[in-house]
Amino acid sequence: MVEAVQGAGVVVTGAGGGIGAALARRFAAEGARVVVNDLDAGRVRAVAEEIGGIALPGDASTVVADAREALGGTVDVYCANAGLGSGGSEAAGEDVWARAWDVNVMAHVRAAEALVPHWLERGGGRFVSTVSAAGLLTMIGAAPYSVTKHGAYAFAEWLSLTYRHRGIKVHAICPQGVRTDMLAATGSAGDLVLRPTAIEPEDVADALFKGMAEDRFLILPHTEVAGFYRARATDPDRWLTSMNHIQQRWEENQ
Repeated sequence: MVEAVQGAGVVVTGAGGGIGAALARRFAAEGARVVVNDLDAGRVRAVAEEIGGIALPGDASTVVADAREALGGTVDVYCANAGLGSGGSEAAGEDVWARAWDVNVMAHVRAAEALVPHWLERGGGRFVSTVSAAGLLTMIGAAPYSVTKHGAYAFAEWLSLTYRHRGIKVHAICPQGVRTDMLAATGSAGDLVLRPTAIEPEDVADALFKGMAEDRFLILPHTEVAGFYRARATDPDRWLTSMNHIQQRWEENQ
């Protein structure tokens, strides 16, 4: 049981499906008042109706003010879940890089800018960032995604170390493959790297609630990611060589 979820005002972005919808359902099941946000208005309304939540379709970057009003003045938990799985290499167009940066990083920054002053005033709040194991490691065939997810993780980490003594709790969720539309869109790279160990969105929600109950920053729905992250840090050349072998296997099948 997570303390203070009952009756809390919760915002979940990217909640029209996948991980976001699973988070919205879990928070609602635990007694929270949930704002469901996504660009897809139809899916937002469907999820909100299902869970008895509040539908606020639109851009995740600008949802905080409307969500605060809809929740009666206070956002207790903000789940920065909306994201883009942008593939491509260094040659991906600048528009692809800019959009990935805007959605995967700057939307989190803008949300925090709107939320943190209120949380500091009252002495608490909770920021949940859906990052990805790519933010700790990397993902073949997806430079914009990998780089911006590293940025999302770094921002969550910075928020935590800066404000934890002032009552703000931050959680970074870093799953590998999750059976969502985003996984389906990764194509052969996802089939090779992610699909064999893919989990359900509900498993991610379970991992988050366990991590919140234990007051942990880093949430790893795939526990093996901890070992990969350790290997990357302690012997980066060996880790990069191993990843390059996977890259070569992927290239052979293109």
